[in-house]
Amino acid sequence: MVLLVVLVVLALGYVGLFTSVLGVRTVEVAGTKTITVEEVRAAAAIPDGHPILRLSSSDVAARVKALPVVESAEVDWSLPSTVTISVVERAPVAVFTAEDGTKLVDRTGTPYATVAAAPPGLPVLKLARIAPDDPTTLAAVGVLAALPEKLRVEVQVISAESPGDIRLALSGDREARWGGTADSPRKAEVLLVLLSRQGSTYNVSSPDLPTVS
Repeated sequence: MVLLVVLVVLALGYVGLFTSVLGVRTVEVAGTKTITVEEVRAAAAIPDGHPILRLSSSDVAARVKALPVVESAEVDWSLPSTVTISVVERAPVAVFTAEDGTKLVDRTGTPYATVAAAPPGLPVLKLARIAPDDPTTLAAVGVLAALPEKLRVEVQVISAESPGDIRLALSGDREARWGGTADSPRKAEVLLVLLSRQGSTYNVSSPDLPTVS
């Protein structure tokens, strides 16, 4: 009797792991906005009928994350035959002009897509180098993330020569000299108050001693 049970378990294991009885039949995709479900499925590259119990969720997620527009991906499966891929797409926070066109940049400082024209409302990055491992890039997008919406819509260009030299070109030919990322929430509060005054240059690099000129 024990031998029979063992044989049944082995047979079921073989069926589940090495045959298409519990194979992938449906790949569902959630979270897409600018890419298509078909693009995600193609990147996932899950063969039809692949044994679901042998599916490497991490490998599938890594293949999907290789799509430039995908920030993160999670893969789950449910018996008997369904795989669900949930993606989070990158969202643009700024743009910059490269030799091959206008690039969208996300909150991590990653340039991830080329577009024919910059979406309205996004500031332009003017930096020597734009990459997620570049300290100046990270400082620039970090300042953007700290800005309240009322202030963010005023920003047209972000320039910097170093992480401690962030400058914001604002609407109305005004400039905010931000400095580094330290005390950014405080700097934003001070700048909002200062902008009610006439001036062209607003220096909040030391938020306790701001100046307007």
